[in-house]
Amino acid sequence: MGWIPTWFLADAWLDSRAVERSIDLDGCVNFRDLGGYPAADGSRLRWRLLFRSDALHALTGADVKRLRSELGLSDIIDLRSRFELNAEGRGPLADEPIVFHHAPLFDGDPSASGRKSLAGLSLGDRYLGMMERAQPKITNVIRILANASGGVVYHCAAGKDRTGVISAVLLGTLGVSEELIVADYALSGERIDEIISRVMNMRGYQDSLHEMPADTLHAHPESMERVLERVTEKWGSMAGYLRSGGLDEADFDRLREKCLE
Repeated sequence: MGWIPTWFLADAWLDSRAVERSIDLDGCVNFRDLGGYPAADGSRLRWRLLFRSDALHALTGADVKRLRSELGLSDIIDLRSRFELNAEGRGPLADEPIVFHHAPLFDGDPSASGRKSLAGLSLGDRYLGMMERAQPKITNVIRILANASGGVVYHCAAGKDRTGVISAVLLGTLGVSEELIVADYALSGERIDEIISRVMNMRGYQDSLHEMPADTLHAHPESMERVLERVTEKWGSMAGYLRSGGLDEADFDRLREKCLE
């Protein structure tokens, strides 16, 4: 599977609103709209509905106003662990009438979360391990997305790894091509320096980032290519993965109706 460079993605696959995919906020560095991607049967993902992001705890008042009034945010799905949530908090959106879902894919202190077991595994294989261990939790995140009343954002700390896995599952289920799923994942690489700098300033990450495998600090296409290849081998498709995790057909129908146009 060949990777489509981001310049080709923007020029050849997305419409004139592609410039709006990256949403500039003072308190985030990796907030993006998933709208516009071509999906199954000639449909496209709706704009201003599904968002992926890094942590939201440092949003400014202007950021909050934009998310509420311009983007119509109704739900937040926080993929961070309880440790991360307690360390950084929810930030100013906690005071807004937005439905908050705490849906950690793993729980505990990231500075002590089995780093020895990661030795020798590629980043793609670590993503696959996450998908296997957290299959019911990932399925529940997709269920929440399907049933949200308006715009919804899901996020972790960096908006790259846990968020990247959720994005791959979501986009694959909606019929977005593997090439575009890989390209969407790789977009985080364009801001990797800002992402690392921001995470390094969060409590609980300064030591753990230094001890993680080197490829953790990248968003190379081959990491997501490995995930997609293995998912096809084991589950047949992202939809097959979710069915195995317990997502029912009514939720699939709601997801498609909500997200596609």
